[in-house]
Amino acid sequence: MNTNNVKAPKILVVDDEPVICEVLEFNLANEGYAIICAHSAEEALRKLTSDCSLILLDVMMGGISGYKLAEALRHNKNPVPIIFLTAKDTENDMLTGFSVGGDDYISKPFSIKEVIARVKAVLKRTGADAVKSANKLVFDDVVIDFELKEMILGGEKIVLTKTEFELIAFLSENPDRIYSRDEIIDRVWKDTPYITERTVDVHITRIRKKLGSRSSLISNRAGFGYRFNLST
Repeated sequence: MNTNNVKAPKILVVDDEPVICEVLEFNLANEGYAIICAHSAEEALRKLTSDCSLILLDVMMGGISGYKLAEALRHNKNPVPIIFLTAKDTENDMLTGFSVGGDDYISKPFSIKEVIARVKAVLKRTGADAVKSANKLVFDDVVIDFELKEMILGGEKIVLTKTEFELIAFLSENPDRIYSRDEIIDRVWKDTPYITERTVDVHITRIRKKLGSRSSLISNRAGFGYRFNLST
């Protein structure tokens, strides 16, 4: 699989203990992630960029706490996945973490293996480990090349019509977001009159058939629409 010109998922590690930052940076970098460290929430805000795939966030820090930082990010509509790192492990603490927008919660002291496993699980669940450049989306054995207008699955090229590829490309722009049939029609068939919702269903059925055993890459939620499902 060709992954030229794509970047590794970027993780921002935020902890006021330099030793913890160093340990996490070393081990996560060995897993192929690009790591940036910050020792306070204030520093994290300066270093956080739009291409960040995940934040590992300590809860108890001087100044702005991890909870407050997460709350501020969600208030500003920033969807970056967040895993809290904390010595506080009561049920109320965990509920607080999830209520302010956390995606997972790891208690200190932790094992590196656990951290790596949780990171991989959250990135896969949120689709954030899908490496995306201007020209292609790469996720495990799935490649969608927007420039060549083709999809490769398990090393094999999937033959798609122009409309089928446009539909796949649209859904994959925001993995795991559900698009209604009307939204799909407005994007894929915007210049074509008299397109019905049934047209969308027929095209999805054809694409799923071509995907074979990986047909669940496109899933449906009854009454809502379709999504490109990277968490399969």
